[in-house]
Amino acid sequence: RTARRSPGWRYNGRMKRSRLQTQRDYGIPQDETGMIEWSQAVERLRAARNYWLVTVRPDGRPHAVPVWGVWLDETLHFGMGSETRKRRNLAANPHVVLHLESADEVVILEGTAEEVADPARHVRIDDAYEAKYGIRHGTPVFALRPSTAFAWTEYPATCTRWQWVDSG
Repeated sequence: RTARRSPGWRYNGRMKRSRLQTQRDYGIPQDETGMIEWSQAVERLRAARNYWLVTVRPDGRPHAVPVWGVWLDETLHFGMGSETRKRRNLAANPHVVLHLESADEVVILEGTAEEVADPARHVRIDDAYEAKYGIRHGTPVFALRPSTAFAWTEYPATCTRWQWVDSG
């Protein structure tokens, strides 16, 4: 399992931006020209209405479902029912992939999901859900702690990768 980060963990100063590493014939530039800023990816994450969440079933098969989510305190939060397949999957394995609906305005996060236990934070997350979707979510809610992210708007020219360094 990936080490859990503290609830106060922030992105600033702990990420490295680079190009995607893939086949050379895909044409991804080697220099930084056209790379996307993290703030641009965050704006897309903040503005999106729907996200695709991929969890891992106990037998190792992927499980993909659409979810709603909110960006709060430099973290994407998403919720679910307490007895859903995705909740059971996360109880067994916290690794996730989350991405936007668009294949043209791409943002993909890979990392771990941690259940939010702080009641005061739940209130703030519910407030953000209400402002965005017109409902309060309730529990359970998870925070996505990325280890790697990818984004592009014009493939392959703007392909960008971020990797986070876990400080402990």
